[in-house]
Amino acid sequence: MDASVLYLAMPRVIADLEPGADQALWILDSYSFVVGSLLIAFGNLGDRYGRLRLLMIGAAVFGAGSVGAALSPTPEVLIGFRVLMGLGGATLLPSSLAVIGELFTDPRRRAQAIGVFAATFAAGFAVGPVVGGILLSRFDWGSVFLINAPVVVAFLVLAPLVLREVRAGRPGRVDAASVVLSAGGLLLAVYAVKGIAAHGVSAVTVATGVAGAALLVWFVRRQRTLAHPLVDLGLFRDRVFALAILTSVSTLVVWAASIYLTGVYLQSVLGLQVLTAALFALPGAAVLTLSSIGTPVLVRWIGARPALILAHASMGAGLLLLLALASDGGVVPYVAATMVAGVGYGISFSLVADIAVSAAPRERAGAAAAMAETGNEIGHALGIALLGSLAAFVFRLLGPGAAGTLDETLRTPGLTAAAADQAREAFVTGLHVTVAVGGLLALGLAVLAVRLLPRSAPATEAPEPVTR
Repeated sequence: MDASVLYLAMPRVIADLEPGADQALWILDSYSFVVGSLLIAFGNLGDRYGRLRLLMIGAAVFGAGSVGAALSPTPEVLIGFRVLMGLGGATLLPSSLAVIGELFTDPRRRAQAIGVFAATFAAGFAVGPVVGGILLSRFDWGSVFLINAPVVVAFLVLAPLVLREVRAGRPGRVDAASVVLSAGGLLLAVYAVKGIAAHGVSAVTVATGVAGAALLVWFVRRQRTLAHPLVDLGLFRDRVFALAILTSVSTLVVWAASIYLTGVYLQSVLGLQVLTAALFALPGAAVLTLSSIGTPVLVRWIGARPALILAHASMGAGLLLLLALASDGGVVPYVAATMVAGVGYGISFSLVADIAVSAAPRERAGAAAAMAETGNEIGHALGIALLGSLAAFVFRLLGPGAAGTLDETLRTPGLTAAAADQAREAFVTGLHVTVAVGGLLALGLAVLAVRLLPRSAPATEAPEPVTR
């Protein structure tokens, strides 16, 4: 809900704080980047030192970051508090699938539980725009962050009463160098991509990108030498597991980029009010929710392999339908596209985690679950960083040159009607390029799944994950 509300609030944030093109992208994806960078590390910390203790600390940090974000006076301060929210959020996700594994040891019931688990995300996405639309129609953009506060307070009150402390008793310590290498490598690499999209190629951006790639290579090499690595690379020898993780990343890449860009399209190109734009997003969100819940039944009916192929094909078809959007109208294609893609998103969110856990050996099921969650968060950050930067790059090439973003351009004093139309057309062209790339990526993964996945790809029939 927090993410979907922020997408709608971005035009307000841009109008108030006036961030640059790269700062606007960092406001959106700094949270997911931090979560994705630290998810496995915090999962290991929770296993060793207690999940409840870490959850309580993380929830308090997340709440403090939310209040700070709501009151931020500058883009830099807002990005800083989004990072703080990410530090808190990284403690909340790692235990989710492990808890499901503890509660549901039967494979079929576990699959159903994971479907409900995935549906809560979809339901939050569905509710978020409506709640955000109501808030933004009456209050300042900071209200979209303040709605987190009562949830955090309720959690801090109830968690000690209804949750018990759980430790997995894993051996070894968390390798601090691996945490620094992975987070630093991703930070530098993503920063380079954003800098190139916003300002063009320069010696600084190239050097930053090379440094980031070097740190990530160093990280991978280090994992191969550790007795207790942060990421167990041996899991990726299983092609089913590898494709499942690739699916988790790619799904969030195309989902995050398309949701962000279409949110700007509805408000800044078509001129719709925030609440109206939110209502047009509901049909797709409803399909996504139903698809998540119904995926276990679908898998029992047609199997995991056809379901995963259908997920990629649906996402690809839905994204390509967005090519029908135009600067003078496109609400009907937008609704149709989000409903078609919603089928694929729902299947992916529900099925991928189960495939990843089931494809891994029993003794590595917990690590596989953490990697599936990490893939989602990294995909969310990369979707905005890579595809969002691609759209920004096209806008910079084709726009009137008055500013780096559409909203900044439309607010430029003395902007002529012709220049405003050029800016809208440039944004729509950037959106078209982005969804075309995302659609082809999804369809390419559908073909890859056809070729690589065995016809008996494991899912609900596979052995249960380790209970802890």
